[in-house]
Amino acid sequence: MLTQSGILLIDKPEGPSSAQVVHQVKKILGAKKVGHLGTLDPFASGLLLIGVNEGTKIADIFLGGVKSYRGRMVLGVETDTQDGTGKVVLERPVPNIDKPELRRLEKKFTGALQQVPPMFSALKKDGVRLYRLARQGKEIPREPRSIRIDALCLKQWSDHEVEFEGTCSRGTYVRTLAADMGKELGCGAHLKNLRRVACDHLAVAQAIDVEELQKCSSTNRVPLLSLSSALNHLRAVTWQSSLVTRLRLGQQEALGQIGKRMNGEVFVRVLDARGELAALAKWNEDIPGGRWRLSRVFHA
Repeated sequence: MLTQSGILLIDKPEGPSSAQVVHQVKKILGAKKVGHLGTLDPFASGLLLIGVNEGTKIADIFLGGVKSYRGRMVLGVETDTQDGTGKVVLERPVPNIDKPELRRLEKKFTGALQQVPPMFSALKKDGVRLYRLARQGKEIPREPRSIRIDALCLKQWSDHEVEFEGTCSRGTYVRTLAADMGKELGCGAHLKNLRRVACDHLAVAQAIDVEELQKCSSTNRVPLLSLSSALNHLRAVTWQSSLVTRLRLGQQEALGQIGKRMNGEVFVRVLDARGELAALAKWNEDIPGGRWRLSRVFHA
């Protein structure tokens, strides 16, 4: 049984759900706790971050992280799921689209946006998943949500297909983005394929597939990324053993030594003398003046 803690970078293929990949990984590693740090739709491929043992505690960091994707959308065809797995609900002629039109589209869909979540999603209404209602042919009003597209690049692939690369905030439905761009063009669209290429500073180029993991496990060479390395985009403070011990006992007074937050940061890593991750501190603005509070504690 694998007792180490860390993060696995898995290159998920098209087809299986994220939960199915997690099940495979847990079976291979025999670890006590295994969980993904942000799901991918079954039809999508690419970077799936998987926490192992203590690594499951940092899910909220990457769930809120910036994600980068590459994909292709089909113009002139709308589906009920907004992707290629759904039923075609509308077909329209595709207008001639030139480079200036693509640049206009990039500009319109970059920055702060409002997006209405799709019916085929895991969001709940009165305790029921929306996709369950959608499968019954029901559609209910959904409130738009604030999202952000930090970068968007569109490229004509064919008369009816457009490739894109983009970086977006938490809560963005990329298939809805494709559908909305299709509506803006006046012909509709759906997402044909999607690949996650990065999550914050972690990239799919660093990932391995499940078959490779099986081989690595058989030779006891699992490429587990340490928690401190996985979070090295966060500022770190290194403390003596006595302070770390107090933190692990839940004594938070020492967090005042971190000082004020820098550049709007939300989390700070607390490392022990060996450079291992001991705790995560989170900035709490609900307290007058703001204060660091203990978010997660990690055992040696």
